[in-house]
Amino acid sequence: MSETSFLITMAVWNCIVFCIYGYDKFSSIKGYERISEFTLLFLAFAYGGLGALLGMVVCNHKTAKLKFKLLIPIAILWTVFGIGYGYGWIGT
Repeated sequence: MSETSFLITMAVWNCIVFCIYGYDKFSSIKGYERISEFTLLFLAFAYGGLGALLGMVVCNHKTAKLKFKLLIPIAILWTVFGIGYGYGWIGT
């Protein structure tokens, strides 16, 4: 996979994660069935950290939870390191 198509794929994935955080916020307001915190954090660590952070900030979702305040920035670092190391930008 070329670098450009990989970065586009990552951008689309982060948009999907952002939408999932927004849907969970909508579900919490309407009283619908919610997405588990484990799943939300898993999506963040599955290279969706930026989308998760944007979902937290834009939708004001899970911003009071200490677990999310600590783990989402770590997920972003994990994403940056994973992509950078995979493409040789880090560690060469």
